[in-house]
Amino acid sequence: MENWLPTLIAPTPSEGYDLAIKLARIAVKKTQPDAAERERLRPEYAGDADALIAVSAVVATHFATIAAANQYWREPA
Repeated sequence: MENWLPTLIAPTPSEGYDLAIKLARIAVKKTQPDAAERERLRPEYAGDADALIAVSAVVATHFATIAAANQYWREPA
């Protein structure tokens, strides 16, 4: 299998946030590997405010992990 996640290190917070989104998307793909089924379900959650808020919470959790791995992008003292 391809090493799609070689590191959690990201040069900037913006790139770290993009990585957090990628982690969330990969989790969905691994949980539901059938692309046709994911497409079928998408309209159900695309208009569901609770589902969209839940996605934001997942991304936030991933971003917190990535931010910690990057020492919150602070320069060493």
